[in-house]
Parts: sequence; C-alpha cells; structure tokens
Amino acid sequence: MDEDEMTAGGLTVGVVNPEAVIIADEDDGGVIIDFAPSDVEEAIPFDANLAEHMDEGDLSALATDLIGSYDEDRASRSDWEEAYIDGLDLLGVKIEDRTTPFDGATGVSHPILSEAVIRFVSQAMMEIFPPNGPVRTTVIGKKSVEKDEQARRVQDYMNYLLTEEIEEYRPSTEQLLFKTALSGSGFRKVYYDPTFDRPDSIFVPAEDFVISYDTTDLKSSPRYTHVMRKSDNFVRRMQLNGFYRDVALGDPADESSDIQTKYNELTGVTEVSQTDVRTLLEMFVELDLEGFEHEGDTGEPTGLSLPYVVTIDHASSKVLSIRRNYKEDDPLTQPHQHFVHYKFQPGLGFYGFGLIHLIGSIAKSSTSILRQLIDAGTLANLPAGFKARGLRIKGDDRPIEPGEFRDIDLPGGAIRDNILPLPFKEPSGTLAQLMGVLVDEGRRIA
Repeated sequence: MDEDEMTAGGLTVGVVNPEAVIIADEDDGGVIIDFAPSDVEEAIPFDANLAEHMDEGDLSALATDLIGSYDEDRASRSDWEEAYIDGLDLLGVKIEDRTTPFDGATGVSHPILSEAVIRFVSQAMMEIFPPNGPVRTTVIGKKSVEKDEQARRVQDYMNYLLTEEIEEYRPSTEQLLFKTALSGSGFRKVYYDPTFDRPDSIFVPAEDFVISYDTTDLKSSPRYTHVMRKSDNFVRRMQLNGFYRDVALGDPADESSDIQTKYNELTGVTEVSQTDVRTLLEMFVELDLEGFEHEGDTGEPTGLSLPYVVTIDHASSKVLSIRRNYKEDDPLTQPHQHFVHYKFQPGLGFYGFGLIHLIGSIAKSSTSILRQLIDAGTLANLPAGFKARGLRIKGDDRPIEPGEFRDIDLPGGAIRDNILPLPFKEPSGTLAQLMGVLVDEGRRIA
C-alpha cells in the first residue's frame, strides 16, 4: 500500500491510506489524529437520486406537501378545463341519435370548428416541414467559409435526426398543432433519451401539464407538474435499473381525468378500469432540502431553494426520485428548461386561447341554426296532423309510395273535412342567411 506523510503539530508522520485519517485541532493547541474514524461521510454523487439518502418520514412529509400544491394548481385552472371539455362537443366527431324535439331529429354539427383546426394544422405543417427539412441554420456574427460549412453540417444532421432517427417527431408535431389549436396551449418536452442514445422530443398535452393559472411563464414559475401515465411494468423496470427508488407501491389506481373521459366519449372508446397504469407526478420544484442545503462562500446554509425534479407515485404518495435540476458548476443554480410552451393565442392566464375559445360560441350557434333548418325540412316533407276518429286508412302509418292509391273507410263527408295537417313551415330563408353571416365571421376570425 502507498504511504504518505502527514504533518500534525510540527510532527511528520508516515501514514498508510491517508484518506481514512482525520486530523482535528484542539483548542489548547493539541492535535487529535484518528486513524480509524467511525463516521466518515460518503460523498453523494451530484446526479444521484437524493431520495435514496433521505429519511422515510421526511420523504412522506415532502410528498404530502407537493401533492397538496399540485391539487391547488389543478383547481386554479378548473374553469379552463370545464370550457375545454364543453367545447370538444363542437367538433362534431360523435354521431348523435337525438330524440329532442322529436324522434329522429338531426344530430349534425356545423363543421366550422373542425374546418378551422384542420386548415391550421395543414398550413402549419407545410411551413414547419418543407421538402428540404424542418431545420435552418444562420451564422450570427462575422461569417467565414468554416462557419458556413459547420452550419451546413449542423443543419444536415438535425434534419436527418428529426426526419429519420426520431420517427415520432412528425406525428407528435401534428398532434401538438391539433390540440394547441383547440385548447390554446401545447407543450413539447425535450430531453436526452439514454434508451435510444439520442435526443428526444415528445408532445405533452395541456391537460397533462399542471401549473398555477396565475403564472406568467415557465421560467418564473417555482413549480409545475408533468402528469405521466406509465404501466406498472415500466415503473418496475425503472426501479430495477436504479432510476427510481425500489419501494413497494401497492396496486395501481384508476385515475382517469375528466378530459380523458371526454376523449373516450367522443371517439367511442369504452372506458374500462386500467389496473396496470400508474399516474406519476413529475414535479419541477424549488426546495430547500435538509442535508442538501445551498451553501454560501462561508460554507453556511443560505436558505436558498434549489431546483429539483421530484417524481411521486400519486396513488401511494411515495417519492420515487429526487434529482438536481441544475448544472454542478453553475454558481447561479439556474434550472434546466425541459419544456417549450406553444400558444395559439395569448390568454388571460398562463394557458392560451384556442379556437374553442375564439369561435366556440359561433360554432355552437351555427350548429343550432343548422339543426333547426334540417328539422324544419324534415317536418315539412313528412307532414303530420290530426284525423277524425272514425276515419280508417288501410296500412295505417305505412308511408304512401309513389303511384300508390290506398283504400280508406270514410264515415261521411269529404276527406279534407276529416284530416287536419299541422301547419309546418318550410325552412326559413332568414335563418339560412343568419347562419351564413355567423359562418363567415367565424372563418374570418379563424
């Protein structure tokens, strides 16, 4: 073994394995040399899962506080969720069998909202994905041949990465544009995926990104949450490879959101209890954790909260991981920004305004007028009314076919004196003109 020299109180001593020796100065000028210290603190790697090194009671209290904050953030946007859910009916993707105001009344919806969304997505995709690829590079500052060539290499590599390697990038972009146009907000999560050994970018719908509605932007927010739904087997795999804490979580709970329930209703999916899917809360928060405090130049805790990523299993309230969300050598401890927020139009709060908010009322009124016109035509073409009690028609309610003469038993008098049709009017031309005005206004806004 290597031997090193250590000096204590003017005395030089040869020591084997000096890392395991502690030297402490005494107040009286003496020195204590401990060759077998009992509590040498093991250094915790910067990128370690800090939850592995914290007390279970502290983790339980932390989870309770964070879940409470998550519930408050979600409650703050309840009006936005309700408006979005109600507006989804205006897409007209579900075929309705209506019995009001009569059996067989039309359930058609005016396609103005669907048309606006599809037009926006198609035009945006043409701009984002031109034939030469989605990436363009620009040299900032003084140009040179070397910089131009480097920029071209970066451009070619990024276009290859987004069009060939990341196969899900284009479909996720289409989904991002579609839901952003509807709800007003969409998110893209950018991170390095060690599974595929490449950067990755996934679409996160607004309903799965929970933040206080009063927040102005992501950078200034002290807390936001990505709600992830992962299979029980996926979570177990992450526990076994050390990314999550290996703790018992119990059985998964069915935690479908109201928005997901609405999606299932519109698409005709039968909602069943998902017993193998867990809801994970990946919370990006600022915390002052005991034992991992921010220290100033003097080495004393400053009380400054640092950015962390805390993952919690919502059903069991178990903390799975706590990881630092800043660079080790960053003196300002600025948090990493993993999310990009896309807004269709700026709104009154954090979330933007979508086409549901901008032309939802016009789409609803247009649908109402269109149904009135169709129902009026149905009633005018298939008249109903009253007939005398003694008048009997053979075949009864079976409609008269073209060229058919049907026998009737007439108690007396003319037929017209025994039958009174209800005065159904033809579809109103005024209503048709009004619907045209509404549709033109909606298209102009969209």
